[in-house]
Amino acid sequence: MLAERLRHWPDGHFEGLYEGRRFGVTLHRSRDARRSWIYAEERGGGDFVSANLYRLSDGETLLRPCEMPAEVVARFIIGLKPEPPR
Repeated sequence: MLAERLRHWPDGHFEGLYEGRRFGVTLHRSRDARRSWIYAEERGGGDFVSANLYRLSDGETLLRPCEMPAEVVARFIIGLKPEPPR
C-alpha cells in the first residue's frame, strides 16, 4: 500500500497537506525504482518525516524510518495530499 501511494507522488520537491498542515516534501527514487527516500518538513512548524522505502525482489516492501516510529511514517504517506504543481 505504501509503495502504491508513493507511485503517485511526483519526483523531487513538492508541497502537500497532512492533517491540515502544509509540508514541503522531497522524494528521490533510485534509478531502478527499488529505493525511495522521503523527507518532509512542516512549514511553519517543527514536525518532520524521514524514511527509506525498499521494494524487495520478492515483491514485499520494507519501510525503514529515520529516528521515528514506522507507524508515523506510514500514516504520513497514506494521509498526505500532494498539491498540484503551480
